[in-house]
Amino acid sequence: MNDLSNQMQLSQDNVVLSDAERQPCEVWTRVMGYHRPVASFNIGKKGEHHERTFFQEGRTRLDA
Repeated sequence: MNDLSNQMQLSQDNVVLSDAERQPCEVWTRVMGYHRPVASFNIGKKGEHHERTFFQEGRTRLDA
């Protein structure tokens, strides 16, 4: 097997981690032109960040 086949096989296997093996994911966001970790926000900003809604922009249909 080549490297790509090995990677594909590994990605198809179910991997189960215990809580001790996991590590926290650090979330960053852009605020006022620069990036900051959300963990460094004060309580109010964390609340505002939690209330954000995410959307997926779709294509528009252009009629000729």
